[in-house]
Amino acid sequence: MTTIKLHNSKTRKKEEFKPLDKNNVRMYVCGPTVYDRAHLGNARPVVVFDTLFRLLRHVYGDDHVTYARNFTDVDDKINAKAAETGHSIRDITDETIQWYLDDMGALGAMEPTLAPRATEYIPQMVDMIGELIEKGHAYAAEGHVLFAVDSWKEHYGKLSGRSVDDMIAGARVEVAPYKRNPMDFVLWKPSDGDTPGWESPWGYGRPGWHIECSAMARELFGEKFDIHGGGLDLQFPHHENEIAQSCACCGTDSFAQYWMHNEMLQVEGKKMSKSLGNFFTVRDLLDQGYSGEVIRFVMLSTHYSKPMDWTVEKAVGAESKLDDYLRMVESYADMGAVKSTPPFNAIVDALSDDLNTHAALMGLEHLANHAQGTELAANLIFLGLYSYDELVSKISAIQNAKASLLPLAEKLHQLRLTAMETKNFAAVDEMKEALSNAGITVKMSKEAVTLEANHNFDPSKLESLK
Repeated sequence: MTTIKLHNSKTRKKEEFKPLDKNNVRMYVCGPTVYDRAHLGNARPVVVFDTLFRLLRHVYGDDHVTYARNFTDVDDKINAKAAETGHSIRDITDETIQWYLDDMGALGAMEPTLAPRATEYIPQMVDMIGELIEKGHAYAAEGHVLFAVDSWKEHYGKLSGRSVDDMIAGARVEVAPYKRNPMDFVLWKPSDGDTPGWESPWGYGRPGWHIECSAMARELFGEKFDIHGGGLDLQFPHHENEIAQSCACCGTDSFAQYWMHNEMLQVEGKKMSKSLGNFFTVRDLLDQGYSGEVIRFVMLSTHYSKPMDWTVEKAVGAESKLDDYLRMVESYADMGAVKSTPPFNAIVDALSDDLNTHAALMGLEHLANHAQGTELAANLIFLGLYSYDELVSKISAIQNAKASLLPLAEKLHQLRLTAMETKNFAAVDEMKEALSNAGITVKMSKEAVTLEANHNFDPSKLESLK
């Protein structure tokens, strides 16, 4: 069996992945708070952990891997959106969840095995909070319930490498009067008539953010499971607090065995920010004409543990590379054999080495350079760049384009021959521009003209040339 090595944020080491049960590999990844469109940074962990999900399924079997990614559908940002728009909270969260699924699907992400919504697990959260109070790790105060960090001081901060004393010394927030310790965090908070709430032993209220994932993970996976993932911005305080809650409730050796965090995303070398005008949602980029596979390819080109820079130059390069691969598949692949073709060993090995996606893309390049079209197609699918049906559709479009472009190539060739005699290339330039606008790459020689449909091919723009 393939050996997978992953960098464990918990130990700060690359370790061999040994699941608690190889027949029941479990991975939990923190999902979105559903109040608006997912921005480009939100998409990075989706692509990272979708890639890991595909690798785990290949190594352990599709039926032996369970991937859970939650939706936080109770949050103050959602409440504010409801107040701002006049729409109900449920309408906002339902619509936003569907947006999210559509946009992430466009990036080639498989839907997780489980997609729990926080509001469906309120009883489990209430039960877990009650257990923490009973064990002396939480306390009720003024309608709130807070986790007592002092009760877990020896362990708190180990994931993020911070000490409680240093965190208190560096705290710059106003401390609520009902807190015993500035670092204590909310497990339950009161709700009024304008905010969603549920009955609890501590009054009508709603859960704090951190308790949600702890309760859902325990309900779905038990007290121990294999991998917990998310963006680096979640390492503290969210994941630190998850560990404190779950381990204090269930035992110090409980909860996730491996922690993985992806680095943040930049745009053209700068932090993504609305004030800088470089803030993009995934839908923005899709609407601008960047395909989901191009966005995914750019993300895979950088190791998940490194900051990723989205640039137009990288996107253009990805488009060109994918065009080359599609033409290679069209020329050399036996599509009937693609589904039964296993992933390329070099690509599996690259991903097994702490998700080295850059090296995995080099594996695609190797297959293309050696005209291994069937294997190239199979591995484009394995890496989530295309589904099988998408590839078949793309190949069919290329073949149809070839047939439709032959007369246009001959027409341009004749225009060029005439222009060579008259020294007037205006008609040639005009046709070349029209072809380029339709997504056609023009290659010219003295003997012939060759036309190739590229990533943005739009046959409707060729009607005026026929």
